Amino acid sequence: MTKDVIALTPKMPDTWALLAGLYAGGPGLTVDTGNDGAVVQLCTADGRPLVSLEAPLLMQVPGEAERLLGGDVAPPELPYWWTEARASTAAPEAERLAGSVVGRLTTLLGGAAWPPGAATTDVVPVAAEGELSARPVSGGAHPTVDVLTESTAVVMCDRPLIALTAWLSHILRAAVESRRALQIVTPPGVRLSLPLRTALTGAPNRWVVKDPACGYYDGLSGAVLRWQDGTFAPARDAAGRAVVAEAFSGGRDGVAPGGAAPSGSASGGADAGGSGRQLIVAFRTLHNADENLTLGRALEAAWAELTGSAPAGWGTAEPINLPWSTRQLTDLARERAPEPTQLLAVGDPARPALAGLRVTRVEGGVSADATLTLGYGADETVPLDAIQALATTLAASHGLANMFVSLRRGRRDLAVPARLEAPPVPVSYTLGAEGVRAAGLDRALRPPLALRPVRVGADAAPSVHYVLGDGEDVGAWAVLEHLTAHLEPAAARP
Repeated sequence: MTKDVIALTPKMPDTWALLAGLYAGGPGLTVDTGNDGAVVQLCTADGRPLVSLEAPLLMQVPGEAERLLGGDVAPPELPYWWTEARASTAAPEAERLAGSVVGRLTTLLGGAAWPPGAATTDVVPVAAEGELSARPVSGGAHPTVDVLTESTAVVMCDRPLIALTAWLSHILRAAVESRRALQIVTPPGVRLSLPLRTALTGAPNRWVVKDPACGYYDGLSGAVLRWQDGTFAPARDAAGRAVVAEAFSGGRDGVAPGGAAPSGSASGGADAGGSGRQLIVAFRTLHNADENLTLGRALEAAWAELTGSAPAGWGTAEPINLPWSTRQLTDLARERAPEPTQLLAVGDPARPALAGLRVTRVEGGVSADATLTLGYGADETVPLDAIQALATTLAASHGLANMFVSLRRGRRDLAVPARLEAPPVPVSYTLGAEGVRAAGLDRALRPPLALRPVRVGADAAPSVHYVLGDGEDVGAWAVLEHLTAHLEPAAARP
């Protein structure tokens, strides 16, 4: 398991500052690199990793430290540098060693450390070789993979909010390439960021939560887990059925009844029990693949329609550190083509909002799939009345293929707890002009349902918008199923 200590400094950690930090364990330790030089490791003389130091990240987006680290963090004014030191708990000295590395950086460069009180400038003696249990994992795995088997890469994390960081993204890609599952093991009370929850969706990847009552359970499905044949897999009862953990079905934020969440949570607040709501806007736009294409404009339009402002920042991992720029994200997608590009975006801290954007080459052009999630408190109004105007904008100016809007009960801050949450409920569906042509305009405007379709977009190539409900009636799922079956292109109908 890794313990993270983070330096937030107004100045970039230069070579001398990093050397001073890496000398925290005295002259008996060695320095190595990993992940193509993006990670510097502080190791024992025989190569056992103690602390992994990530390359410093220039932060230019407001609110990211508070979102990921909690309200008790005090970052410098923007821009500032974010440097993570991760200590392996296989060596008892490693956590104090990471704190000393970070403490030396903040002493030299100013700024703040997280968690508060973790930073020191002490020289931390390290036990002799024979007294350490840490070993580097084999097979060229990332230095922070704790267990590597034929089927699974296991990463153990102890942090109130686990985010889709660059190093976790790297581990996930490596796991996919080696046909392994990624399983993240955490203590109870931990939460995932929404981007990481999305990345872990679907077996064999798992969020494994330790639980005093049942041992381990899946933080996304609730299934009790056992370590079996080199991986965490569901335990079965006498009838062969999966068992659901009590902490998942009856606990609060992944804490069993009577338990407590860890202090310093990055996701606390009045909505900690899920009394807020989350508006989920998922849409696909299609574009010609030419030199005039600028990606991200449809997402920007959706953000402006629903919040009154553009996204605050974008990036490929968390923390999201780059100021919003459609030009820069388009350049990145062009560089990676024809491979797909997965991007993240974040909004102003006053209105919690996160989006994923996947750009893919398709026959005849480029597809951009966006999912924008916005958080609202129990006393805030969700802007459902803005959805039709958004559908009109996307259909008229951004090549809308389809849009599905839903509403769910959930945390305003969008963090994902290890407990049962109600699924989203449909609000509306919009079929773009190409889909309307395939289904037939008359058919699209006359579904055999109690709906009032609305033409939106260009008159010559209309899209059709359907209001399914207010996000409260789960019967809207059945309405959506009948509608989409009705809208199937003629060639696909029986």
